[in-house]
Amino acid sequence: MMNPYLSIEPVVQAALQNGQPVVALESTIISHGMPYPQNVETALAVEDIIRQQGVVPATIALIDGKCTVGLSADKLEYFGKQKNVWKVSLRDMPFVIAKKLPGATTVAATMRIASMAGIRIFVTGGIGGVHRNGAQTMDVSADLTEMTQTSVAVVSAGIKSILDIGLTLEYMETKGIPVVTVGQNELPGFYSRNSGYTSPLQLNTPEEIAVLLATKWELGLNGAVLIANPVEEEREIPAKAMEVQIEKALQAAKEKNIKGKNITPFLLQYIAENTDGESLATNMALIKNNAMLGAKIAVAVGEETLK
Repeated sequence: MMNPYLSIEPVVQAALQNGQPVVALESTIISHGMPYPQNVETALAVEDIIRQQGVVPATIALIDGKCTVGLSADKLEYFGKQKNVWKVSLRDMPFVIAKKLPGATTVAATMRIASMAGIRIFVTGGIGGVHRNGAQTMDVSADLTEMTQTSVAVVSAGIKSILDIGLTLEYMETKGIPVVTVGQNELPGFYSRNSGYTSPLQLNTPEEIAVLLATKWELGLNGAVLIANPVEEEREIPAKAMEVQIEKALQAAKEKNIKGKNITPFLLQYIAENTDGESLATNMALIKNNAMLGAKIAVAVGEETLK
């Protein structure tokens, strides 16, 4: 019986019932990760990229008290324009649903809802993790704890470089979350192809990744796999140049006493404004790049299941 709080768009529901590959997408990147109209343009382009691979996109958000899986173009426009949309992680879901407020889902919330709907592949920009100075502040994203228990593959450009990548990798190792980088042995740094950290694992094709996913879950090892996909070389911002901007953004956040779930949107906006939009262009490029890979993995997973 379907969860009464779950609403699945008919096209997505039909795909799931017919065994057609489906890829989940988050909505926070639309409402809180990019400005309008680039956010909506990117969301539509990402969905189109996925469709071109024969895969059904399913953008997820909270609408009228329901976990909604699959958004129309009008709904994407709404979430791109509205200023009163909640940024919803797991902690916020009961309140936002009970109050029937509009909610844009983070990585953690999107993963949970995707799993509820039976979707195993999820594409995002970058994941949350342990924040810088996390050892003192205990500011650790719910994305990580969700990845320990929800069996959904997460395709991203790595861990957001505004975070402490090293501590995040240590946390993920402790929790048994596989981290796989595609095509190189260094973990990408979100805006950059390099982070300075060696990737725990490397695979080079969607087919290899599909076999890994099947093996993990058939072994009864619940939880996510982080699939780190480096941004295209011509689109990246070198890590050293980006680090200068991140330090400035962190200082600005400290001066303004911005904390909690508001910190990431603030940092991303600050960096975009202070790089003349270059970081925004890279962010748009990397999510499209991730969408292409995620769709190919979804197809490969479907083929692996039929073996």
